[in-house]
Amino acid sequence: MKTCVMGDIHGAYKALVQVLKRANFDYANDTLIFLGDIADWGPDTKLCVDELLKIKHLIIILGNHDKWALDWMETGWKGDIWVTQGGQATLTAYSDGVPSTHVAFFEQALPYYIDKKNRLFVHAGFELGMPIQAQSAQTLMWDRTLFERAYDRYKHGDKTFKLTPYEAVFVGHTSTHSFSLDPVKMGDVWGMDQGAKGGGKLTLMDVDSCEFWASDLVGDLYI
Repeated sequence: MKTCVMGDIHGAYKALVQVLKRANFDYANDTLIFLGDIADWGPDTKLCVDELLKIKHLIIILGNHDKWALDWMETGWKGDIWVTQGGQATLTAYSDGVPSTHVAFFEQALPYYIDKKNRLFVHAGFELGMPIQAQSAQTLMWDRTLFERAYDRYKHGDKTFKLTPYEAVFVGHTSTHSFSLDPVKMGDVWGMDQGAKGGGKLTLMDVDSCEFWASDLVGDLYI
């Protein structure tokens, strides 16, 4: 049994099934911690949710795009900020209706998750110096400050620094595809969004061994 982490999928179903197959992921016994943003941009949000629902041990973190999609599912809201930033693809994917299981899927998503080894999983980041429990959903879903601080030190050659009180922090939200199509360890912060939204790759990593698997370029999968 292994525990894996995955960053932003953004409707790229072909990449999702490909990377799970390449990892030989066991849907009945392995655990997947998904960092959020299954929805929007790509054409297959509905298929992605269907696939993730097959995984018995699944921990879902709420992403900002998932929150927008859930707001629409629950209230009918179709704000321009969402529709023009990938939401139209989700609306199209659900043109035949939204199954109640899919609404429940997004409703069960957590703001963050801390495992027994004191590893934090969060969509975007958090404000240093403040207890995670006190931080707003807006910060956890949107704030790139932690990633930016970690990347600034990483790009200047510092690889072993520690920014947080956690053993490790895994974030999505901010794509690494401009400098890496693999998961990136920046001190104690892991960047797990490899740009599936922008034609990069979707990756899956074993959080204990750090072995990872990657899809083909998403742009190539959807030619």
